[in-house]
Amino acid sequence: MKKLLIVLAFASVSFAGMAQDEDPTLQHSVATNSFWSNWFIQVNARWDAWYSAEEHGQDLPISPLKDFRSHPGVSVAIGKWFTPGLGLRTKLNGVWGKAVRGINGKPIDNDTKFWNINEHIMFNVSNMLLGYNSNRVWSFIPFVGGGVGRCMTKNLYAMDLSAGILNEFRLSRKVFLNLELGWNRFESDIDGGPEYFGNRGWDTHDNNLYAELGLTFNLGKGTWDKVPDVAAIKALSQAQIDDLNAQLSDANGEIDRLNNLLRQKANEPKAVSEVIAHPVTVFFYCDKTKSGPAYQRDLVDVREVANFALKHGKNLLVTGYADSCTSNPEHNQWLSDERAKTITEELVGMGVSRDRITAVGKGGVQIISPCEFNRRVTVEIAK
Repeated sequence: MKKLLIVLAFASVSFAGMAQDEDPTLQHSVATNSFWSNWFIQVNARWDAWYSAEEHGQDLPISPLKDFRSHPGVSVAIGKWFTPGLGLRTKLNGVWGKAVRGINGKPIDNDTKFWNINEHIMFNVSNMLLGYNSNRVWSFIPFVGGGVGRCMTKNLYAMDLSAGILNEFRLSRKVFLNLELGWNRFESDIDGGPEYFGNRGWDTHDNNLYAELGLTFNLGKGTWDKVPDVAAIKALSQAQIDDLNAQLSDANGEIDRLNNLLRQKANEPKAVSEVIAHPVTVFFYCDKTKSGPAYQRDLVDVREVANFALKHGKNLLVTGYADSCTSNPEHNQWLSDERAKTITEELVGMGVSRDRITAVGKGGVQIISPCEFNRRVTVEIAK
């Protein structure tokens, strides 16, 4: 018993030291997982030490390592963590044991077979005090619970209370080595001896101390996701909205400026020779191929060039552009080709033969400034 208490004390001191070394930046809230997440199974080998009610007054050695009261066993368990700090486990153990009695201070070694099943509430103190950490090497997990046991040798049943400490050591994301120290206290005689009805204390119940070593296997998802920082997300979203509104305001201002320039251009009288001597331009909106600012006004100039070409039998060169400030080269090439096709169809509709039209796309360029002025198509007499 003294050795067991020493082991438990050492575990407590080690845990206190670990609490000081833990990185506080790893602490955070976690989201609740689905019912099918965070299940586990455990398979352990164990060493039992049996303390019978019948040995009261016999002054037998209480060491759990004495042969007359210790015996090997096995256990299996299945459980689930509902939060990083709170879980439930159903545990079955057996199948060997001892019924310890004494005569004149000498122990009687009496093997017996038994099993007991318990339901445990488990507290992962490491996660509760230090915050959840999926890479933590050691977890300190006390538990309490109760259940029922059966002695198959004597065909007796008894309710029991249990408590202990589970230490889990991470081997991988799915596998943990576990060391468990525990105690079962049976509320009535289970090993088949006459009960002692005198002083009510430790010796009036059958008790079982045990130590286990085994493996824990996580089933399915065994980790916990961090809770999103809602306040930060809202702040980020608002900042993005404000930025988009600012960009929209700038774009509207630029459109108004371009419309004013185009209106001035439309009101300026032009000689046919001036129109013919220089390419005429049709402007487009960003990423558009079918419309643009003052699109119909620009087509007036295109019609003058078309009429000149029809009258004098000239060929036309239609050149499409996109601005290099937006999108990628592949998309800009497609955009310039489509804009050239759009104006080609307008010319065909004005009566120009398709055979007399050469259409090319120059992709994304920055020939003129500002950059958005490069979203255009030019039409000129082919040389």
